[in-house]
Amino acid sequence: MIDTGNTAWVLASSALVLLMTPGLAFFYGGLVRSNQVLNTIKMSFASLAVGSVLWALVGYSLAFGTGNGLIGGLEWLGLGAVGVEPNPAYGDTIPHYGFVVFQMMFAVITPAIISGAVVGRMRFKAYMLFISLWMVVVYAPLAHWVWGPGGWIAELGALDFAGGTVVHVSAGVAALVAALFVGRRKVRSAGDDERAHNVPLVVLGASLLWFGWFGFNAGSALAADGVAALAFLTTMLAAAAAVVAWMVLDLIRSGRTQITGVAIAAVVGLVAITPAAGFVSPGAALCIGTVGSVASYAAIDLIRRSKVDDALDVFACHGIGGGVGAILTGVFASTEANPAGADGLFAGSLDLLLVQILSVLGAGAFAAAGTAGVLFLVRAVTPLRIHDLAEHAGIDVSEHDEQAYSQTWFETVRDRAGRPSGTRFPESLS
Repeated sequence: MIDTGNTAWVLASSALVLLMTPGLAFFYGGLVRSNQVLNTIKMSFASLAVGSVLWALVGYSLAFGTGNGLIGGLEWLGLGAVGVEPNPAYGDTIPHYGFVVFQMMFAVITPAIISGAVVGRMRFKAYMLFISLWMVVVYAPLAHWVWGPGGWIAELGALDFAGGTVVHVSAGVAALVAALFVGRRKVRSAGDDERAHNVPLVVLGASLLWFGWFGFNAGSALAADGVAALAFLTTMLAAAAAVVAWMVLDLIRSGRTQITGVAIAAVVGLVAITPAAGFVSPGAALCIGTVGSVASYAAIDLIRRSKVDDALDVFACHGIGGGVGAILTGVFASTEANPAGADGLFAGSLDLLLVQILSVLGAGAFAAAGTAGVLFLVRAVTPLRIHDLAEHAGIDVSEHDEQAYSQTWFETVRDRAGRPSGTRFPESLS
């Protein structure tokens, strides 16, 4: 029987999760160079549109249809057999349509997360083809494994409250593979690093992500109940703890903190708590946010020293953060917090921890192999990367014939800086 309160909460949560994709667009857009911002934002908005269509046509059926341990069936292709009446397997008090649209928002944002690894150098049509294939080949099967009827990870008893493995581990690993396929940037900013061209935009995007994440996590309870309240609280605490831990690390390392790092830390904390949000206590959430922050902080430094050019640290933030959160779910989960969950290591059971580790490894391996396969196919159809000259000029002009900022804006900045009209601006400003 449909409950109006639960339905209202799920629909509101769907809208909150929808907001996260524009939030991600602003977050990523602020982090890149000024001549890449439109392409970066458009990658997220393209995922919003393409993902929604594919989810309705085939993705939802493959993810949540009745099939086997690896893939769902085809009974809901085009959503023709989906209606208002609840599907007891996915919420017996909300309309089936409500569950479809809530899960659609997860499917939409996951490919958009991957884009952060290849911004500024991947051809837009290659990206469009990539996310279209990736959603069907990688995301839908993995969602079925973890959340679908008879999925093999679900049958093992693994817990993933809101997408630690389905969304963040898969996107993080896929981003790492995509960065390897596309290759390193050839145009670098002063100081050999890419500095955020618009810090307020970064903070705005992170704030929208934080706000929307309450729908992402608390909405996954699929009811306006105590579990939703728990997930809401743990989400807030983990993000806050991650920010505090990040600032402490920055102070130890350099004696100062930067708002860009704080924004990234908030996202890392939100990622880390996602698989555990409805299964752990508030105190555990503080630990998960802290450990996730430290792990991602270290991973960012390590990967930046390597030859892998993950432009916006997607693997370190989402892959590592999501993996750590999923594993710590096996440490901190308890049936005292949520009777529908399971007891983890600190509640006296080692089994859940082992299952969580296996689920992370399985999801990561599948995402890596599936992403590589998809990129091989895309590369056979169209080049993955823009020309070096186009990268130097800026992908916004070469791929979209648009500019985020007019020449007049740069002239104003130049005049206020007191520079002669012939002065050449540094790469990071032009």
